[in-house]
Amino acid sequence: MKHAPDLTDDLSTAMPEDAIEVGRVLDAWGIKGWIKILSHSADADALFNSRRWFLKPSERVNGAPPRPGAPSAGTPVPPVLKILSVRDHGDGIVAQAEGVSDRSAAEALKGARIFVSRSTFPQTDPDEYYWIDLIGLTVVNREGQTLGEVTDLIDTGPHCVLRIVPPGLTPPVKPEQEILIPFVSAYVGDVDMSGRRITVDWGLDY
Repeated sequence: MKHAPDLTDDLSTAMPEDAIEVGRVLDAWGIKGWIKILSHSADADALFNSRRWFLKPSERVNGAPPRPGAPSAGTPVPPVLKILSVRDHGDGIVAQAEGVSDRSAAEALKGARIFVSRSTFPQTDPDEYYWIDLIGLTVVNREGQTLGEVTDLIDTGPHCVLRIVPPGLTPPVKPEQEILIPFVSAYVGDVDMSGRRITVDWGLDY
């Protein structure tokens, strides 16, 4: 079981400049104000290591309306939640926030987007990266050919797979237009975070 660390309280409600969207409020959980969270990454350490979650209302995705039961875009939500407890529950995450004391208060947060400060992310080991840090990087092969840009990752269990959109295309694209490269040493040679580039052993015609 993981719990939010006991960090010094910060009374500011302003969205940090380094804020990164890490998840959404799916629904209320139980009757005592707990909320169920959808993490945007299989690695949810950012949620567990921050006691302050900054919120924005849900928004339409690709023109589609919010899911049934979720507040519409523009619905007021508190700018920040002070997290009292967060833990794994089955295949998801549940959390308790100060001031959210019953199911009705929790349901009012459904659909809210969750942001945390990048500075609260735990330090990674060498050759370890957060998904959010890889998204947007340009992928080139050893011949110097540009394969495209990382738009997302897929967690297959043993390893992750880079989802790459080729140059000239704008996400979302059809599955057959994506390039999928396992994020393992056999194919990934170098990750240059400062240069925003990943070098891979992969051909344009693979």
